[in-house]
Amino acid sequence: MPGAAVEEPELFENRMFGSASNNESGDNCQNCQKCQKWRFKTGVSLKIEYCLALLVLAVLVWLGWFNVPFWHVGAVFRGKMTSNMVHSQVSGFVLAGGKSVRMGQDKAALELNGRTLLEHALAAVRGVCRDVAVLGRYDRYGALAPTYEDIFPGCGPLGGIHAALSNSQTEFNLIIAVDTPFLASGFLAYLAERAVASGAVVTTPEIDDYTQPLCTVYSLDFLPIAEKAIKAGNYKITPLFPRNQTLVIKEQELRGFAFAADMFENLNTPEDMDRARRRFSRVDA
Repeated sequence: MPGAAVEEPELFENRMFGSASNNESGDNCQNCQKCQKWRFKTGVSLKIEYCLALLVLAVLVWLGWFNVPFWHVGAVFRGKMTSNMVHSQVSGFVLAGGKSVRMGQDKAALELNGRTLLEHALAAVRGVCRDVAVLGRYDRYGALAPTYEDIFPGCGPLGGIHAALSNSQTEFNLIIAVDTPFLASGFLAYLAERAVASGAVVTTPEIDDYTQPLCTVYSLDFLPIAEKAIKAGNYKITPLFPRNQTLVIKEQELRGFAFAADMFENLNTPEDMDRARRRFSRVDA
């Protein structure tokens, strides 16, 4: 037994469990080398160290549950990516070449909260990607950003995706539609990070069991898939996603990072625009 003249710290069991009565040896646990190995040299009590260890373990288990790489831990606690996450590995494209039949006019030029829908979309993508371009008519949009027209006109959004990948200088390419003004740069940054980390041909979110092909990261490996489909007259995008090379980010994972599903709301009609203006006015208020 050590001398009683030196005041020793409380027993490990006393501090963690409230009792040392089960110490069979009768020796004070603080002198046991086995217990000393559990001490972190932080200058704080073992109880705090133990709680911190449990917290770290819980975070790691949570990340593993959602299959999220550890470098996204910062995003977990911040709740969003920052402008410092601009990617040189990912190019950004805004698909603005639609016919806008239901809207009755060019959606890209419609104003919402002081900016056009195209300006909203470009701002969101520029918060993530270093190189940003527009997919549509050069005479309409060329003054705002580099603009690429369809190589195969009349093929719908797939033609725009094909044009983007044909002109891209990077392996990964974020493509969004011009009519989704509520997409947050934080979410787009997360999507880009997941795409680069996984190396998937397609990285796409899924909301209400529907993937979002016009808010998706495509690798250059999707280019021959798109071109083959266009030449065959198949213009639907989602069926072209390669089953074993597509990373689908489920709604549960998005909610885990506080990304709201309603940010995917797209604007197709004048009524949709009115609803969007009311939504922006509530945010401003």
